[in-house]
Amino acid sequence: MEGVLVVMNQEMMDNITKNNLVFLATAAADGTPNVVPIGLAKPLDNKTVLLVANFMKKTIQNLKNNPKASVIVGNVSECPYQFKGSVKIEESGKNYDDAVEWAKSVMAQLNPFAAVILEVEEVYSVQPGPDAGKLVD
Repeated sequence: MEGVLVVMNQEMMDNITKNNLVFLATAAADGTPNVVPIGLAKPLDNKTVLLVANFMKKTIQNLKNNPKASVIVGNVSECPYQFKGSVKIEESGKNYDDAVEWAKSVMAQLNPFAAVILEVEEVYSVQPGPDAGKLVD
C-alpha cells in the first residue's frame, strides 16, 4: 500500500453503515488468503471503520502477524469501493466496550472478543468499467 491517508466520503460511510454485511480480507504469515463475512461494521469517522470480532479467530491471528486488511461492502452495486489499510486489534477500552454493547444489542448470544479498527489508507473503485481497480482520491 502506498500509505496515503484518505478519507471516506459520506456516501461511502452511509453504505458501510446501511449494508448489513462486509467482507474482510487478510493474509496468513505464509501468504494464504482469508476472507470472512462481518455482520457488524460501521465507520467511527471518515478515516476508520470498526469491525466487531465475534467468530474470526483465524482472521485475528492473520492480523496479529500482518496488520493489513481490505474490506468491501456486500452490496457492491450500492458501494463500489474497496477499503484498504492498517488495523489495530483492541481487546479492552472504549472501542471494545462499544463493540460488545452493539453486538449484544443486535443478538444477545454474541460474545465479541475484540474490536478491529481499520484505518483506511486507500480506497479503490470496484465499479465495472474503465475505472475498475483505480485508486480513488
